[in-house]
Amino acid sequence: MLSTDYEQPLWESLSRVCGIDEAGRGPLAGPVVAAAVVFPRHFRPSGILAQLNDSKTLTPELRRELAPAIRQAAESWAVSAVDAETIDRINILQATMLAMNRAAESLGAAPELLLVDGNRFRPVLPVPFETIVKGDSKVFSIAAASVLAKTHRDELMTGYAAEYPEYGFDRHFGYPTGAHVEAIARHGRCALHRKSFRLRKLGEK
Repeated sequence: MLSTDYEQPLWESLSRVCGIDEAGRGPLAGPVVAAAVVFPRHFRPSGILAQLNDSKTLTPELRRELAPAIRQAAESWAVSAVDAETIDRINILQATMLAMNRAAESLGAAPELLLVDGNRFRPVLPVPFETIVKGDSKVFSIAAASVLAKTHRDELMTGYAAEYPEYGFDRHFGYPTGAHVEAIARHGRCALHRKSFRLRKLGEK
């Protein structure tokens, strides 16, 4: 499980260190979602937060328990979603950067350092940043952002399942599972689908 060991040396000179991560780059449908989280200076996780890790390694039930605990413990947090239409218009990389920047800009007080999962970032705020490959498995604040982004996106997709029951969005959350591809073949794409994401299985070019 993760601790705040990565952040502690940074907190010696900085008070607002922000973790940023996204969820939903790979699905065929739905938004890409990013979250930004700032914990209080020299924060030490306890209770359920001591179980925090990379959101991909956690069960959905544990993620749902962790999300409100993260929001309560954080000094500030924000989530931003960029829809499928925008993804098609500007591409998924640009949409991810947009979601991440919007989340950071929505924090209220500006962070002093951004810790961003991955190896690419294009900041809007005039704030120093570090990109960290697999940061969601190394840095507590990034892992927290990962959980908030993932749980928020799952909630959105579960809500969309009621509008488009034929696609099963509450089961695969828009990812290219066999059942999802079969549903697209049978019903075509709906307004939530990313038209720029092609499926070779369906002969799309």
